[in-house]
Amino acid sequence: MEIIYVFLAVYILAMVFVLFYSLAQAHLLYHFFKNRDLNIPTKEFYAVELPFVTVQLPVYNEKYVVERLVEACAKFNYPKNRLEIQLLDDSTDETSALIAKQISKFPEIDFCHIQRKDRQGFKAGALKEGLEMAKGEFIAVFDADFLPDPDFLRNAVPHFVNPKVGMVQSRWTHLNECYSVLTRLQAFALDAHFMVEQIGRNSQQAFINFNGTGGIWRKACILDAGNWESDTLTEDLDLSYRAQQKGWEFVYRPDIESPAELPPVMSAIKSQQFRWTKGGAECAVKHLKNVLKNPFPTKVKIHATAHLLNALIFVAVLVVSISSIPVWWGFQSGLLPSEYFNYAGVFLLSFLIIALVYLAANMSLGKYTLRSLGKFLWELPLFLSVSMGLSLHNAQAVWEGMTGKKSAFIRTPKYNLSKENNSWSSNIYNSFKVPVTTYIEGALAFVFAIIVVKSIITGSYQMLVFHIMLALGYSMVSYHSFISYRKS
Repeated sequence: MEIIYVFLAVYILAMVFVLFYSLAQAHLLYHFFKNRDLNIPTKEFYAVELPFVTVQLPVYNEKYVVERLVEACAKFNYPKNRLEIQLLDDSTDETSALIAKQISKFPEIDFCHIQRKDRQGFKAGALKEGLEMAKGEFIAVFDADFLPDPDFLRNAVPHFVNPKVGMVQSRWTHLNECYSVLTRLQAFALDAHFMVEQIGRNSQQAFINFNGTGGIWRKACILDAGNWESDTLTEDLDLSYRAQQKGWEFVYRPDIESPAELPPVMSAIKSQQFRWTKGGAECAVKHLKNVLKNPFPTKVKIHATAHLLNALIFVAVLVVSISSIPVWWGFQSGLLPSEYFNYAGVFLLSFLIIALVYLAANMSLGKYTLRSLGKFLWELPLFLSVSMGLSLHNAQAVWEGMTGKKSAFIRTPKYNLSKENNSWSSNIYNSFKVPVTTYIEGALAFVFAIIVVKSIITGSYQMLVFHIMLALGYSMVSYHSFISYRKS
């Protein structure tokens, strides 16, 4: 019987962590509502002399999207004599030939096609080598799956009149949000980050992060912070924290949109999630101690802690989901008094806060219409379920990041899907090796489905909704994983 109380204690501790994280989110939500028009300037703001800018496009085997990337960058509304565009090309396939052919169509643009002998340092290494040759005082970065807005540079560059500003970040938007349920849910999550979290942090001078693309740096800031480093999988978050600890200010512009492609298949989503989650954990190990011991304001330290440790949410969710099985059995068998469950109502506050964060982000982008409300009402429970289903995969990434296990930078395949070309299965960059965790996810889906059925039959409804969401989440993640790893 004592072991049941051990699992109950573990369950409660994990839920307490989720509660404290949600309180930090509530504080960001408050500042979001206070500062929704953050950094949106007047027309006079743009009356500045335009400096020389280098645009860096890191590319590795991107034959499906590289041509549209080059074409989009050739349309920048910026003086040609003050602009160079670097193709940082580490490709080992036909992508390099496609780049050479495409840039030849724009002789008026200063395209620099840079090819390294090896991929040392991966993306960070490519950016660092390109920086050594860059002519620009300011460095914009776009990944291969982006289509930069022609006015991006003109809108972002004037912020650098303030000599303290080291980086300006734009808001990601989504080229293929409506492609499938998976792309809709990714957009749902990213919109909350780019609206509530980025605005909430930036409005109170807390640390924000360059999102790896869709932003522009002052070259002096990059160098002062120690340049790009490849000892984490999120070189963008790493450099962001190093720069802000050196005193550089970051600006977030939610009104500047940078459209990008969302991964349409689970294998690609998982590779991206693994890199982001593990890299975030690596950055927590690298930076959190310094942030906490240095004389930053308390609110900055609190939000930096929540920011750097946000990946631990997946560990907490995994712990809660697994420990809920013996806790449920304890209620079923009478080993745990049913009134214990009544005390769990306090944890509903976490769900309410998280729901409000996503409601605020998605409703604000949807102009507060009934349609956007209806969209939110079905996307939220599905998003939370799938997030729970990804907890095993992402918890593994957190563990590796926290324990220092190194792994290669695995790129996320790009697809360039359209109505005319909507099949992802022929993409040669797809991964076909099924990880062990995918089989475990399938097993967990089966276990929680059995618990749901048993709960309904016996009339034990204390944890029914939670277990339904877990059964649905693990089912969706495992199903979409298996079909995405199959060969065409």
